[in-house]
Amino acid sequence: KTHSVTDQSTRKANVEYKFILDRSETDLPFVLGQELEIEWTGNIFCTSCGAKTPKSYSQGHCFKCFKTKAECDLCIMKPETCHYHLGTCREPDWADSHCFMPHVVYLANSSGIKVGITRKTQIPTRWLDQGAMQALPIFEVANRRLAGLIEVAIAQHIPDKTQWQRLLKADAEALDLLAIKADVLSLCQVELAEIANQYPQQIRLLDNQSYDFNFPVLQYPSKIKAFNFDNQGQISGVLQGIKGQYLILDTGVINIRKFGGYEVEFS
Repeated sequence: KTHSVTDQSTRKANVEYKFILDRSETDLPFVLGQELEIEWTGNIFCTSCGAKTPKSYSQGHCFKCFKTKAECDLCIMKPETCHYHLGTCREPDWADSHCFMPHVVYLANSSGIKVGITRKTQIPTRWLDQGAMQALPIFEVANRRLAGLIEVAIAQHIPDKTQWQRLLKADAEALDLLAIKADVLSLCQVELAEIANQYPQQIRLLDNQSYDFNFPVLQYPSKIKAFNFDNQGQISGVLQGIKGQYLILDTGVINIRKFGGYEVEFS
């Protein structure tokens, strides 16, 4: 979990991290520059139902939840494919509270420029989760599917993915997000007009409030080695930083989000 401490005069924020351990928020049990060892006990517990599972699906779910939970459906990764209106949503009540609420389409600079979407309530958490050094909201829309349609239109011109290796090798070079926004609106003028006509009064162009973030990193690695608990049950090294979903050690990096539900011991 990420938190930001904001300087209102500069709209810059220093990012702070906390862990969710046993479903409770806690301060990190380690600090930058400290020798750290993490050992997986071999146990995995579903982050949804809590059942013990031999394998993790969709970042911490058991197979049953993976097949039945709406949060594990393909439309979460590709919101433009939402099928709620067809009456085939896995959990309509869940969708009502997660998908049918205000969403934001944004530009972010993590490993370079990208377009993305998130629930309005997830700002700025989503940007910090991606390791974004800069972010600029573009549109606020009524629901997730509509945000996905706009994202697809913009993604014809700029990427919608983060290059995680590049993210962990250096701070992103500062970009003029306002200029990129202007270019995007011009390039996508026809597509955005068609979407707006189809969904009247459900899209709002936002002002130019931008955000800058500083992540706690002492030193970036020159080469990226990714740890995987499934192949290596114990990892250790000096903690050099935290960025996005990753712990950066002097021996390699590990995506903590990927191993949600894994029971581990820290020392």
